[in-house]
Amino acid sequence: MAKVQYLGTGRRKKSVARVILTKGTGKFLVNGREFEEYIPSAAVRLDVMQPIVLTENEGKFDISVNVFGGGTTGQAGAIRLGITRALLEVNPELRETLKPAGLITRDPRVKERKKYGLKKARRAPQFSKR
Repeated sequence: MAKVQYLGTGRRKKSVARVILTKGTGKFLVNGREFEEYIPSAAVRLDVMQPIVLTENEGKFDISVNVFGGGTTGQAGAIRLGITRALLEVNPELRETLKPAGLITRDPRVKERKKYGLKKARRAPQFSKR
């Protein structure tokens, strides 16, 4: 018998996460490493687990994630969105609990491009009167 897999793709800033949910005991692997080892910050881990806690699915699914690009928080946001989308594939009625929490919406904020004549996107060179 083939295992049923639920897929979800999450993106945030420069990060892309491919999430695979399978029925299981709650094992969580990120890029082949333990979740706690990959994301050491407890606050960020709580943020990633939000969709699972809200839908009361702790310990019901094994989560396997392949994530690349960006930094820790960007990757965490991508994983969170990927988990949300995979959960919606499992049960579309979970949308009613996930939507008000703002978990379905992809965060559109990305780094603004640098403009010429400026040091960064908006930072101008120091003004000198003399």
